[in-house]
Amino acid sequence: MRILVVEDDMLMANVMCRGLTEAGFAVDHMFNAEHAEHALKQETFDLALVDLGLPGKDGFALVRRLRDGGNGLPVLIVTARDALDDRVKALDLGADDYLLKPFALRELVARSRALIRRAMSAASSKVTIGPLHLDLARKTAIVNESGVELTRREWAVLECLALNAGRVVSKTRLMQAVAGWDDELSSNAIEVYIFRLRAKFGAAVLIKTIRGIGYRLDDAST
Repeated sequence: MRILVVEDDMLMANVMCRGLTEAGFAVDHMFNAEHAEHALKQETFDLALVDLGLPGKDGFALVRRLRDGGNGLPVLIVTARDALDDRVKALDLGADDYLLKPFALRELVARSRALIRRAMSAASSKVTIGPLHLDLARKTAIVNESGVELTRREWAVLECLALNAGRVVSKTRLMQAVAGWDDELSSNAIEVYIFRLRAKFGAAVLIKTIRGIGYRLDDAST
């Protein structure tokens, strides 16, 4: 899953990006609302973390532009502003959650996961698709009571497919879920990760290739 961090404080941005990356997210960073808007038009993200005190247009303006434009991307406000009026204004404009600085990285990661799950209609961090059982919080995959070891990028591909189970996910979308702008990713990387997933899970996990479109994870037990 891919997150856009919109934060002008470089130290804070580095802490957030590092913590989210270590938690398994692909993360990109923008310093202001204008650059963030451009990035959101060019790429697909699963969540935006937005500071309110941005240079130029503030975080309120960014959220307003997103919602006025019909963009339903989950937004978590991450700010030092603790006034009730600011929290109410952000939520009324369309932000999905509000986290005060300073915060614990574990809470930032947990709130990020929860908002992404909610957007994808996954009520729990535990996802079951036939014999495949995933714990999104612990990043564990179990098939027929046996754990399967996955690399970070293999997990990212599987997670994206699982949260969209039964629906076709384009190759481009999978690439965006796996890597940010600063990550090197070859044009055939997704095929390689799909091949590895199929090899590790065998017939227990059904990943169908939809020629010319992408891939779909189906229930192998049906």
